[in-house]
Amino acid sequence: MERCRDKALRLEPVSPAEGLELMLLSPEHIMPLMAAADRVRRRHKGNRISLCSIINARSGRCPEDCAFCSQSVHATSLIPEYGLVDSETIIASARNSLANKAHKFGLVTSGRGPQTREGEFDEILDRLREVGKNAPIHRCASLGVITEEQGRALKKAGLDEFHHNLETARSFYPSVCTTRDYDENVAAIRAAREAGLRVCSGGIFGMGETPEQRMELAEELRSLGVDSIPLNFLNPVGGTRLQNAPPLRPLEILKIIAVYRLYLPDKDIKVAGGREANLRDLQSFMFFAGANSTMVGNYLTTKGRDPAADLQMIRDLELEPCPSPTAVGPGAVATASVLAGGEAKHEI
Repeated sequence: MERCRDKALRLEPVSPAEGLELMLLSPEHIMPLMAAADRVRRRHKGNRISLCSIINARSGRCPEDCAFCSQSVHATSLIPEYGLVDSETIIASARNSLANKAHKFGLVTSGRGPQTREGEFDEILDRLREVGKNAPIHRCASLGVITEEQGRALKKAGLDEFHHNLETARSFYPSVCTTRDYDENVAAIRAAREAGLRVCSGGIFGMGETPEQRMELAEELRSLGVDSIPLNFLNPVGGTRLQNAPPLRPLEILKIIAVYRLYLPDKDIKVAGGREANLRDLQSFMFFAGANSTMVGNYLTTKGRDPAADLQMIRDLELEPCPSPTAVGPGAVATASVLAGGEAKHEI
């Protein structure tokens, strides 16, 4: 554990074998593991916490068969279904995100990708430009599979960061989704990077994957050079194939967070979906386990926690939210100098 900590502090890569050794640790070793991860977080990310919010900008009717997703046409979940929402709704949501101290705002659309609906991609570009004119916030989008050409158009419209989860390890992926090939997800991430966008990509844990597969995903993300890694923990939704999946134990979740911090020491480790339901009273421990980012507000089809409670939690830990970007002109925002941590403070 100390060897991996020291490597991470020096930004030397922890090996897959070392990472797996940590992922297999028993519960009595979790607190020392968290202490190691917390020290690495403080070294590379300081005491600032990156907060992001999202809007479900198009809901339901997705043709993919992802086992966890209530928006799939293969699920029987009762959720709202609607097309792309108007600019006014998106702008209001972005401003609300700013009020909740978020410095990133994500526009999320259901479906395979923007190329599947004629004319809608141009509408998405318009929505991004409108947000830039009306809310000084870092703009993100999760649109499904995109091409490099689309990535360049998104960047020109003011997009800062593109989100596309790998969901799980390549070896476990066929158990989760059969309608889209894993390499299509990888290609979308590479296209976004080639277009000059920051990339946010992670996965969902608790779907039946093994510890080895959790490390397999970590290695894939490291090899792709993504910037931000959202860690979601399955919150089963009725009507999906995983509706009866057993929940992960809170200490297991904290271990996953800590191992990902040590394995990806200078990346943004974001605890996102499922934290309220799965971590329960241990939510604040996620930062001591190495996370430097989380989501505030609601998720796509499930409720999140009151943002005021999350902000109080951050204050109680003597951490602080990242500042919002500053508007620099029509349709554009300037991002804070260090997106998710500011200048790292002296480590404890």
